Amino acid sequence: MATEGLAEPHRSPDDPEVHARRLAGEALAAGEPTGWFEPLYAAAEAGEAVVPWDRGIPHQLLVAWADAAGLDGAGKHALVVGCGLGEDAEFVARFGFETIAFDVSASAIRAARRRFPASPVHYMTADLLDPPPSWRYAFDLVVESMTLQALPDPPRRHAIPNVADMVASGGTLLVIARARDEGSEPDDGPPWSLTRAEIDALTATGLRPVRIDEFRNSGPPPTHRWRAQFRRG
Repeated sequence: MATEGLAEPHRSPDDPEVHARRLAGEALAAGEPTGWFEPLYAAAEAGEAVVPWDRGIPHQLLVAWADAAGLDGAGKHALVVGCGLGEDAEFVARFGFETIAFDVSASAIRAARRRFPASPVHYMTADLLDPPPSWRYAFDLVVESMTLQALPDPPRRHAIPNVADMVASGGTLLVIARARDEGSEPDDGPPWSLTRAEIDALTATGLRPVRIDEFRNSGPPPTHRWRAQFRRG
């Protein structure tokens, strides 16, 4: 489900990002805010489209965080939210976590399984807006990379506590997202950048912030990102 880099103007109508935004607009008009992911991944599966955020590598902010944290997942469980084609999930699993990765798009999950046929990751279809009850407080590490930003608000305000609720006692949540300054105009997304208040809202279910990093790069193109780490208990 993850999105990155869909808001640049002056794109050709055939550009993958323009195609993704058109699908998103149609889904939103139909009242289905997550309804554009399956058509996009299905078209990519058929060779008729390109997933614009598929870079074939895990997110650099996740990699840098994991290296600095000295992750050890032995005997622990991890969940990757909105896993898309699986690069972040595969990276997390390398640290020994028993890893579940889910996406709302069944085509994305099929593609991830094909891409990593010998993977230890358990890929499955699920909806962040209605996650399995058994996932509540179940994971030692939850990674949410660019999925909340793929949702307008609403329903993002409902998705935020669902992400936080998956973190077990003593567990860690890592969130990576596009950032927007408080008071600035909302994006004409997707993606829809998160404000600091939305990042702080992840504490509503009992998480405490460990570190919230804000990255700005003047570009080109200019970028503004959050990398936020939380812990429960």
